[in-house]
Amino acid sequence: MIFKHIETREDIAESFPVMRELRQHIDDADIYRERIERQQREGYKLLGVWQDGKLSGLAGYRHLENLIYGRFTYIDDLVVSHKSQRSQFGAGLIAEARRLAKADRRAFLVLDTGLANSLAQRFYFRNGLLSRGLHFSQALEETGA
Repeated sequence: MIFKHIETREDIAESFPVMRELRQHIDDADIYRERIERQQREGYKLLGVWQDGKLSGLAGYRHLENLIYGRFTYIDDLVVSHKSQRSQFGAGLIAEARRLAKADRRAFLVLDTGLANSLAQRFYFRNGLLSRGLHFSQALEETGA
């Protein structure tokens, strides 16, 4: 496994098919690239995992701070290509995100998952992430984002 941050337009374009497996509502590669670039300007980092020269998984994360967790790392996106599932790439991405968080002196690693996504929940439990609450949201006016 080789981990590398995705920063160039070419790497972002290469990552689109893998991210599309998680974020199916984003069906335009240019919109995807624009969103990634905009988020990167705000501190988002996209970590890829390669094996045998092929991108196999992604973890999008941000280093943040709030009153609940203090300084923490939030994983926005975590996906392993369907062909690479059960390969330990997901566990590797979490471990690498954890290592990067610790190196930046973050107190917590945090992510959200859907309530109905029991397979992901079991995976997160096996990788040391414990459920600490529910995440609530409300759709506001369409912002074009």
